[in-house]
Amino acid sequence: MFQKIMVVCIGNICRSPMAEALLREGLRAKEGGGHEVQSAGLGAMVGHPADEMAQALLWEQGIDISEHMAKQLNSDLIHWSDVILVMDQEQRRAIEVSEPSARGRVYRLGEWGDFDVPDPYRRSEKVFRQVFELVSRGVSEWIPKLT
Repeated sequence: MFQKIMVVCIGNICRSPMAEALLREGLRAKEGGGHEVQSAGLGAMVGHPADEMAQALLWEQGIDISEHMAKQLNSDLIHWSDVILVMDQEQRRAIEVSEPSARGRVYRLGEWGDFDVPDPYRRSEKVFRQVFELVSRGVSEWIPKLT
């Protein structure tokens, strides 16, 4: 079973913080805890909070991510992870090239539905909502696989 889950996007301020929070809540509701979920970015905006729109969309779900601070994915975080969920194949390749030991542990968030999650950074609320729906779908499809 996967206990340590890392969610990765580029800046770690939009997609991965949303997925991290939704995974944490979903896994807690299903099992009552036991999983550790973190997020990081391949080109993280280190120290920045989650995007305001990401915060607002999660707040609508009753989830507060206002304390989130972006961090850079590094070798230690990769080694810590049992599974790493990325937003697209390019991110998967980047992680596997930089850290070959990650092979076999890196999957797309949309793996089961065969979809990528596009970057909504600096895009409209409509685009953020579409991305949020994809993130939610990916999380819903992963939760049974992680428990």
